[in-house]
Amino acid sequence: MTYRLLSDPGSKTIDAYGIRNPGGKAGTRYEGIPYPGTYLVDGEGVVRAKLFLEGYVERHDNESLIEAVKALDAAE
Repeated sequence: MTYRLLSDPGSKTIDAYGIRNPGGKAGTRYEGIPYPGTYLVDGEGVVRAKLFLEGYVERHDNESLIEAVKALDAAE
């Protein structure tokens, strides 16, 4: 990989962003699982869009991400 990944034992980052899925049963491998999401960040490091779904099973599709990027381009 050519980019860094965040390791978040204890879910400190997940909790800081307020994206913890409360359905993750304590003491199991599901504890601390975040809602699936994507942040769109510009070259300055500013979050320009967020796509989130409730629950950890479903993920947003590629078309949703493409539409979010197009909307950002149109707004500039």
